[in-house]
Amino acid sequence: MMFIQTESTPNPATLKFLPGQTVLEIGTADFPTAEAGAASPLARRIFAAGGVTGVFLGHDFITVTKADEIDWQHIKPAILGAIMEHFQSGAAAVEGEGAAGGHAAHSGEDGDIVRQIKELLDTRVRPAVAQDGGDITFHGFDRGVVYLHMQGACAGCPSSTLTLKMGIENLLRHYIPEVTEVRPVAA
Repeated sequence: MMFIQTESTPNPATLKFLPGQTVLEIGTADFPTAEAGAASPLARRIFAAGGVTGVFLGHDFITVTKADEIDWQHIKPAILGAIMEHFQSGAAAVEGEGAAGGHAAHSGEDGDIVRQIKELLDTRVRPAVAQDGGDITFHGFDRGVVYLHMQGACAGCPSSTLTLKMGIENLLRHYIPEVTEVRPVAA
């Protein structure tokens, strides 16, 4: 018998489900639409519960975002059932090469700066946002501006802009003088 814990996140439309076992061995997987979730047996089951607008998979958690007009109490039992069914089925969380969820590759003259940015994101930022059921990955660096992808609970969260501007921008600027600003990019 499986016991799945749920935790609220800073985003009221998003809940974090903790199945008590590994969801993804490596990386993360973000499915902002049911179409995107087609490569994931787990995401497909959760989207099928209805009222779900996004699924994000982490190492040991699943973050589910619901439509605004739907109440959690109406869809939470179906989502819990979908997660249980998935783990009982023995299917992979993501089929093929779907799970990457890493930083975008960067080639060019700012290689050292980009390496420092990714290292800070991996050691200081990503573990903290994973607590909230999301992930933030490097998208690009151009003329002092760092572009980041907000995923899971971080996407569309009212406090994510604040997190980005106050927390991450200040952190990166403190350690890497070349960084002047941090901006989110749409997935």
